[in-house]
Amino acid sequence: MSHNTKGGHFHAVRFYEDDMSLCRIVSDFIAKGVAAGHPGLVIATATHNECILDNLRASGVDVATLQRNNDLLMLDARAMLSLFMEDGLPSPERFHNAVTAALQSVAAGRKHTIRAYGEMVDLLWKDGHCAASIKVEMLWNKLAGTHDFSLLCGYAMGSFYKDVTIDEICRHHTHRVSDSGEASPMAN
Repeated sequence: MSHNTKGGHFHAVRFYEDDMSLCRIVSDFIAKGVAAGHPGLVIATATHNECILDNLRASGVDVATLQRNNDLLMLDARAMLSLFMEDGLPSPERFHNAVTAALQSVAAGRKHTIRAYGEMVDLLWKDGHCAASIKVEMLWNKLAGTHDFSLLCGYAMGSFYKDVTIDEICRHHTHRVSDSGEASPMAN
């Protein structure tokens, strides 16, 4: 996945059909980053965190060393949501505090772009909190103005119904990721 973008901000979305393809794409995204010296932050469900770690190990990534050196931080998406959700919507200040703390923890003062995967938006969408999901996307974009990270988001295709359009989600992303893991810029 190339991360050259206008202004340096990379915020991609992957609409996935099954958990295995999502885990493969996320682990590849994180593995390419750590191979280039970029720390990784994964905010996913416990099941996806384990699957991503398994894929990283299978591809030869020394996950234990990365985690010990704080080069890879795995967080639970529901636990993160509980830190900033308020009355069904994300509190901008609490989001900023929670996500900044996670980014700073993995950055540890280094000047490398962090590779981050976030699944919080998918959980909100699945729970029927579509407006909250879009607001979280907007808060990530705002945070990109002050923090250096490349972000990949995932949404389960089964969460979309005939009256809901993917276009609204795409508006908040710079790239869309294919089944093969290639990122293509969004058309303006």
